[in-house]
Amino acid sequence: MKTLFILVALLYFCAGGFGKKCILRLRLNWDFPGSDIKILFSPDAEHCQFLCTQEAPCLFWAFIGPDCLVDSRHYQCFLKATSSGKPEKQNPKQGTTAGYSLKSCSPLPTPSLCKVYENVDFPGADYRTFFTVDYKACQKACTDDPFCQFFTFLNGKFSNTNVRYKCHLKYSWSVPRTPAVRALADRISGFSRKLQIIPSSQTVCQHTLFPNTDFPGYDIEVHQAGSPELCQVLCSAHPLCTYFSFVSNKFKCYLKNNPNQMVPKDASGITSGLPSRSCPLRNGMLRVDFPYSDIRFFPLNNVESCENACTSDPSCQFYSYITSRFNNTLRYFNKTQSYRVCYLKRVITMPAPPRVTNLADAVSGFTLRNCFL
Repeated sequence: MKTLFILVALLYFCAGGFGKKCILRLRLNWDFPGSDIKILFSPDAEHCQFLCTQEAPCLFWAFIGPDCLVDSRHYQCFLKATSSGKPEKQNPKQGTTAGYSLKSCSPLPTPSLCKVYENVDFPGADYRTFFTVDYKACQKACTDDPFCQFFTFLNGKFSNTNVRYKCHLKYSWSVPRTPAVRALADRISGFSRKLQIIPSSQTVCQHTLFPNTDFPGYDIEVHQAGSPELCQVLCSAHPLCTYFSFVSNKFKCYLKNNPNQMVPKDASGITSGLPSRSCPLRNGMLRVDFPYSDIRFFPLNNVESCENACTSDPSCQFYSYITSRFNNTLRYFNKTQSYRVCYLKRVITMPAPPRVTNLADAVSGFTLRNCFL
């Protein structure tokens, strides 16, 4: 039954998946109610549209702006999907903007985050604070810091005189995090070679991993990872991670912060290590499955072809390949041979504040590394 479902889905995708239109237009004062799959925060509708574009299952969206008088859920971005690919409901709504994913556009548009937002705060995600003369100096500091994705600056009129001119540098994940990892005998997974995110096995970098060792305590975040090397990538990408521990039987990656001490403990099945921000990077394949986050799938004869397909697709970040065969049932292709299946996947990696709120005399914005005028 599971095999039949996959094959029917393949036929549906191949028959109609490439026919979707690229719809750039934003529908002002309009809503697509219901069909929500995820709710995130955005500073404006354009940012919300790119969140939908990067979220694998999202097909359309709605954004409630700060001037909406009929709904208090300001700055919330509602990502949506239906089996038909179209909104089930549509209606006018003051202060709300609706639109569609840009996944079908070619070339795939790149988000340009040039705006700054006055009287807006991006609360949370701080990792560094200091004082600057104005928001431009704060934004430049964010741009110069490779970890910084967005910022909030409190200007000289801010109500609390003690924190006027304070610059808050903030972080969100810029490397893809697999939402789940599981061990399956007939699965091979990996990443686009364009990402080059797996640390090199060079001798200088091997010394940063410690097998059968735990660094207990001081956890700041826990993520799924397919290997100790991928866990190391996550630690290297996080500005507060000083070391990590990876539990192999659960594929759990524990990022830790303690700049003062690192106490090792013998522990079978746990690999700990240090960030490797200076190590060269390479790619590799893992005998695991990365479920969810599919953007498309199709039959291919081998895993190397699957990796090539992911690398050549600008929207693909990682993939999973099913090595077991589905025999003689894909009549749509007018062939009698059996097929293996390649799944291309992606997650959101654009700068995304955990919250957006109004705050008098605050200025927020993004690093200028993602600004294309």
